[in-house]
Amino acid sequence: MNSKWLAIYTRPRWEKKVDALLKEKGIESYCPLNKVKRKWSDRIKTIEEPLFKSYVFVKVDEPSRTTVRMTNGVINFVYWNGKPAVIKEREISIIKRFLDEHENVEVQSMDVSLNQRVKITGGPLMDQEGSVIDIKRKMVKVAIDSIGYVLVAYIDRTKLTSAQPK
Repeated sequence: MNSKWLAIYTRPRWEKKVDALLKEKGIESYCPLNKVKRKWSDRIKTIEEPLFKSYVFVKVDEPSRTTVRMTNGVINFVYWNGKPAVIKEREISIIKRFLDEHENVEVQSMDVSLNQRVKITGGPLMDQEGSVIDIKRKMVKVAIDSIGYVLVAYIDRTKLTSAQPK
């Protein structure tokens, strides 16, 4: 069985319901829940709310994808380059461990700026470093200078992390 972790996009505020429905169908799913303290007029209570709004992760093989897609509340798989976006097992483990150790976790998209040193975290150029030379809405143009030439690649900004300046 060739199961991979994939991200699915759900109806707004349906993350927990979709997670429960998938588990009822015998599909391995994971809805990362963030422990957050909420204050009402008469009490403070810790509640669990989805870390990623409208996203649930599922570990499925190719034939099971239809079952996932037909589940109430599921809109579709999250696609990257025309294929369902695959999430590494290691990344799922990191999310689980991080949420076990911390409360009130915030999800932030990384802002990049021109000339910033970045490290590519996914795709064929993974682990390469470069400098940001142009910024579009979701794509960033990175010059990869490690081989004596400047290779220029447009990379999704979600696949970048800050790197130490050389």
